[in-house]
Amino acid sequence: MNGQPSPLEPLLKALEKYPQRVEVVPLRELVVESARENDKRPAFVKLHLPDEVVKGLRGRAEEQDLLLVVRVPREVLQRAESNLILPGDLR
Repeated sequence: MNGQPSPLEPLLKALEKYPQRVEVVPLRELVVESARENDKRPAFVKLHLPDEVVKGLRGRAEEQDLLLVVRVPREVLQRAESNLILPGDLR
């Protein structure tokens, strides 16, 4: 990931120690425009975000919040809702 450390560790720590401070918003709620890829341009989405979030996207890294796009595959969601334990789920 372009020479930077993975954001997974700080995300997991934040979810464990400060879950009430982590904001989770389904991306679908923020999308105001989207287009699929074609020959002339890549696929894109346009989001509406609060101004305080936008302000935090620029400037020195140590002064920015960690903003992520997290994808949870459908299969994982289905397994999370199931009471069945599959062999691959055992640790």
